[in-house]
Amino acid sequence: MNLPNKLTVSRIVLSPVFIIFFLMDSPTAKLLGLIVFAVAALTDLGDGYLARRLGRTTGFGKFMDPLADKILTSTAFLALVATGHARAWMVTLIILREFMITGFRLLAAYRGMVILSTLFAKAKTFLQMLTISIMLLYIYIEAAWPATLHDWGIYNGTTMTTAFDGLMLLTTIITVGTGVDYVVKYAGLLKNVLK
Repeated sequence: MNLPNKLTVSRIVLSPVFIIFFLMDSPTAKLLGLIVFAVAALTDLGDGYLARRLGRTTGFGKFMDPLADKILTSTAFLALVATGHARAWMVTLIILREFMITGFRLLAAYRGMVILSTLFAKAKTFLQMLTISIMLLYIYIEAAWPATLHDWGIYNGTTMTTAFDGLMLLTTIITVGTGVDYVVKYAGLLKNVLK
């Protein structure tokens, strides 16, 4: 297994490590969860860059890279729902879209076809990881230094819930939009796959 593919697999391995730390009731654990998520998210940049630079692009990488992203982000979104920081209906829409497209990819791969990630979908993944990172950072600061948030004037449950809802709504709309984009762009291929 080449280095880019190892980075891809590491993203899957780090997902349960992240959730273990994040769900612990400790500021230190929250910080470790944030760091693990950030490292895992950075491997998404590294594996694609290295695969192209080293000429190590493989069928495994093309399929597993977006799947690893989905496992990492879905794990994080579910953790945010579990802690009351994200709304379940938004996360449900996001995860349904993610695994619907993964299902199409699996069927396509079974038939010897490849559904590549679009630029729109890559931007969606970046937005998801940015949204999660912002929320994780706030949750860590809230756990470690609530007085600091008071000083900044943003330690207000209603205000932060509204801000998180807005960020999550934008992420949900973009995520669902990329799903529609895939269906439109690959309509012919998907039709053949579903026969």
